Amino acid sequence: MNSVKIDLYKELKKFFGFNTFKGLQEPVIKSLLAGNDTFVIMPTGGGKSLCYQLPALMQDGMAIVVSPLIALMKNQVDSLRGLSTEKGIAHVLNSSLNKGDIAKVKSDIERGVTKLLYVAPESLIKEEYIEFLKRQTISFLAIDEAHCISEWGHDFRPEYRNLRNIIEQIAEVPIIGLTATATPKVELDILKNLRMPDATRFKASFNRPNLYYDVRPKTKDVNKDIIRFVRQYDKKSGIIYCLSRKKVEEVAQVLQVNGINALPYHAGLDGKTRARHQDMFLMEDVDVIVATIAFGMGIDKPDVRFVIHHDIPKSLESYYQETGRGGRDGGEGYCLAYYAYKDIEKLEKFLAGKPVSEREIGMALLQEVVAYAETSMSRRKFLLHYFGEEFDEKNGLGADMDDNTRNPKTKVEAKDNVKKLLEVVRDTNQEYKSKEVINALIGKSNALLKSRRTDIQSFFGIGANKDAPYWMALIRQVLVTPMLGKEIEQYGVLKIKQEGLDYIKNPVSFMMTEDHIYSMNEIDDIIVNSKGSGSSTDEQLMKMLKDLRKKVGKQKGVPPFVIFQDPSLEDMTLKYPITISELSNIHGVGEGKAKKYGKDFIVLIEKYVEENNILRPDDIIVKSTGSNSRLKLSIIQNTDKKIPLDDIAKSKGLTFEELLDEMDIIVYSGTKLNISYCINEMVDEEDQEDIFEYFMEAETDSIDAALEEFDGDFDIDELRVMRIKFISEVGN
Repeated sequence: MNSVKIDLYKELKKFFGFNTFKGLQEPVIKSLLAGNDTFVIMPTGGGKSLCYQLPALMQDGMAIVVSPLIALMKNQVDSLRGLSTEKGIAHVLNSSLNKGDIAKVKSDIERGVTKLLYVAPESLIKEEYIEFLKRQTISFLAIDEAHCISEWGHDFRPEYRNLRNIIEQIAEVPIIGLTATATPKVELDILKNLRMPDATRFKASFNRPNLYYDVRPKTKDVNKDIIRFVRQYDKKSGIIYCLSRKKVEEVAQVLQVNGINALPYHAGLDGKTRARHQDMFLMEDVDVIVATIAFGMGIDKPDVRFVIHHDIPKSLESYYQETGRGGRDGGEGYCLAYYAYKDIEKLEKFLAGKPVSEREIGMALLQEVVAYAETSMSRRKFLLHYFGEEFDEKNGLGADMDDNTRNPKTKVEAKDNVKKLLEVVRDTNQEYKSKEVINALIGKSNALLKSRRTDIQSFFGIGANKDAPYWMALIRQVLVTPMLGKEIEQYGVLKIKQEGLDYIKNPVSFMMTEDHIYSMNEIDDIIVNSKGSGSSTDEQLMKMLKDLRKKVGKQKGVPPFVIFQDPSLEDMTLKYPITISELSNIHGVGEGKAKKYGKDFIVLIEKYVEENNILRPDDIIVKSTGSNSRLKLSIIQNTDKKIPLDDIAKSKGLTFEELLDEMDIIVYSGTKLNISYCINEMVDEEDQEDIFEYFMEAETDSIDAALEEFDGDFDIDELRVMRIKFISEVGN
């Protein structure tokens, strides 16, 4: 054993109390101590921070650590201060400090006490700090979360791209860049930008065999599913990621009112609140943090048992890094993501306003996310391949730890239909988005198709043997091949590529994946590794409830859907409510509707439960939050005051579509909304009568069905507003 090795182990024991290094830590530290520029790709939980902390503590002078987040800095500084009697051994220099704090930091540095100085890139570019640091002895520069340098990275920060120029002004010292996620493209971009092409590179395996990967379809009951899931992990730590601050607050509140110890974390909270919530999570005073992506970078909590993505992330790098915060102690880590293609379309729409180069990068990253969510292959193999690592899906560590491997999706041959799809895209001159291409395939005409005479072409309706959801799923799966793409300039327009034209001439097998719809039994089985006691719809009771709904509708002279919608009946078959109070907690049923229509239903259910000896479950009732109640009350009050709907939406920070969603909930729950004042401006009185008459005779309240019936005479908003008026006046 050479002297360097002996010294290293001695220092490791002295400062951190460890007897052995983890993974690649030892060779990385030796490279840095030898004065080499060093680049490290090491998955979350691999021990990156020790790679620069130990060399900094061992050497003369002070290391500068560039870090993107105040939360990350605080966590690491607190840990380092626990290693020494000198509190000044580690400091932060960022926007959170006042003048007195800054003076204390400078004093400790000048006295030679400080061994690690954590700085935000925005602080490092300040002239006063550069001049101060020039006069100090600097051992090396560490750039944590180095993927922030690359515009191809998932958390690109422009300030990071100037780091090489800044450090050269301060001192000629080695640089170590570290990241948990870097594709080969990102790696080259980082090394090029830092001007260190000859850096010694270290790359650990990206495989985290203890993590279970699961992607589920995102439905309107996603919060209910999350509550059920989290309750399986009682008193255990978990993180739930959302893309917007608004969604973070909403999900955190829903969890809280349903008895789950959860707190929000996002950039809109003040610094003290964020720090308190983070500390409560680390100290186990709170079980679940609902957060935007900012949370978790550098948070060294080993026992996070689940990571949930309420919204699918913008890139696989983000997804990999965020899921990597689960199971860092080698124990269980369940990674659950909810996927809906409409979320991807929202992200695409957001990219439409960006500069062209940024749009192209964003779209490329999103397509990889879609491919991952849609894939039927081993998710572990897919992820590792993305990061340039091969994986043996039969014998590799963690080979059976994902939903596709445990529950293989059904595949069907779609060669002929892929050819039809590509031909329609080609023959409509590549002018249409997915929706119009599907309408052309199934033979459903509308104003746009008529104006371009698509509805009289020979190919119109060649795919009528399949429904619209089938074609949408096929488009998504063909989009992740080189045959089809989306136009960036004209948001969402489908474009056929040369490979697609070649396919039309010479089609080959294309196995289309059918979505695997989980039963609650399967979900429980995966979570607890034993057959769960999940429920499914009681078909016999469902039929009886539908018959009763039809009978009550006839008695009241209204369509059955006005009484209760199908999702409400389905919820009744799961929860068996036998009082008006219990019925008012059923999905889509408010107190007013329960009192107006509920008596016959609870009598039927009580009799059914008694006759069939059914043990009623103590199932999840997703209670609404106070904020939702306040919003509901505010909308009712504002419509009573006859305030324009656009103004109500703006004042509540909602889109017009989101306002209509809230109004749907209000009227379907049994509360009247007086909106005649605004409808008269949107729809002629004669047309109102036609729409009212349609809903009175319709078998369903589906807006899609209404759009088809009126064949483009009214738009979605007009029909939705009329449906709200109809349900409010006829049903409530």
